[in-house]
Parts: sequence; structure tokens; C-alpha cells
Amino acid sequence: MPAPHSVSAALRAGFQATLPMQMGVAPFGLIFGALAISAGLPGWAAVAMSLVVYAGSAQFLAVSLLASGAGWPLIVFTTLIVNLRHALYSASLHAELAHLPFWQRAGLAYFLTDETFAAMQLARQQQVQPLGAFMLGSGLCNGGSWLLSTIAGVLLGQSVPGLASWGLEFAMVATFTGIVVPLLINRAQIAACVAAGLTSLLTLSLPYKLGLLLAVLAGIWAGMLVANRGGAAPAGVLPAKPDKEGI
Repeated sequence: MPAPHSVSAALRAGFQATLPMQMGVAPFGLIFGALAISAGLPGWAAVAMSLVVYAGSAQFLAVSLLASGAGWPLIVFTTLIVNLRHALYSASLHAELAHLPFWQRAGLAYFLTDETFAAMQLARQQQVQPLGAFMLGSGLCNGGSWLLSTIAGVLLGQSVPGLASWGLEFAMVATFTGIVVPLLINRAQIAACVAAGLTSLLTLSLPYKLGLLLAVLAGIWAGMLVANRGGAAPAGVLPAKPDKEGI
């Protein structure tokens, strides 16, 4: 099947590529909405957080800290640490999106989540163009699902007791496993995955999700080390192919 090479086709491809991931995103959103209600957050505030913050792990952490009575400086700092991985995502995509106007890049940055970044790796392998349109389609799919599932979680959390403890978060783990494994196509990527996985297990008990940041750094270090020894490009980095059609 040929890769899309028009804005509308790439937009549809991004939406369709991200749609299967919603089997994990939707239960995660349900849990967040229910957890926010159980933590005493007003329903409108939970929905607003999913719309404005739009970062699942950071939202869960913020709600947990709010429930424990933590101050705003601590909440802001810890959520910033957890979300530092998005800066790495941005750096990885910079070469292919640098030709876009600033306002387009700023808009696409809002949609840069784990799911959309994973979909972008598939788009790179398939040489989809324009890549910005693919990313927008992916972001609209994932963002819309996250917002709607949060609303559903808020509504169910008010009527279904204990929803947050049903273990629905396993769907997210299974989904990401299915996303990541097919992308491990060279030694550098496998090394990065193994190093990040082992580090996350060893640092699981660290507070404020610091283990996540350490796992990211360990994965980058291992991947770059193996890639440099083998003379290959770093995992996930493909040459930029600017497209004059914009996003």
C-alpha cells in the first residue's frame, strides 16, 4: 500500500493509525475521571485538566498530590519532571518538522503524546508525507478520545463506586506493548528498550515518578552507545524530508 502524499490522505492515515491505541487510552481516561472525582476534584476541573494539560501520567500524579495536600510548587515541579520526555520527543521530530511555520509547530506540540509519537515512528518508516498532517490526525484521534473518556469517567465516578480500582489500566500497558515491540528493528532500539525497562523496574519505588525520567535517560544512553559502536544512526532518527505542502 503506497504511503499517503497529500494533506487529506496523511490526516486520515494519522487518525486511523492511532485509532487502535484507544483500546488502552479510553480505559485510562475513565480511570482518571473517576479518580479525580474520588480525590475531591470538581468534574469540570477534571475535564479542563484533560483539555488543557493533556498528559495522562502528569494528570494522575497531580491529582494524587492534590489529594495528599501537596502544595502547588511541588505539583508543578514533579509534573514537569515526569513530562521531560516530551522534550526528547520534540528533539527527535525537529528535523522533519522544522520547515513548518512556528504557529503550526506550536499547535502540533500540543498533540505530542506517547501514542502520537509511537504513531509517528510508523509514519517515518512508511515515509508518509506531509508528516505534520499525519501528526495532526493522530493528535485529533487521541486527544478526542482522552477528553471523551475523561468525561465518561467523571460521570461514572459519581455513580459507580470504586471504578478507579477496577484495574482497567492494564489495557494501556497491553496497548503500548503491542505498539513498541514491532518498532524494535535494530540492536540500538532493542538495547534502549531493555535498558529503559530494567531501569524502570529498579527505580519503581522512587517518589514523584523519578524512575520514569531515569528510565528514559538510561534508554537514550544505551541506544546511543550501541548505535555509535555499530556506526548506525540513533534509533528512531530518519533523514528529514521537508514537504512544501505545509502540514
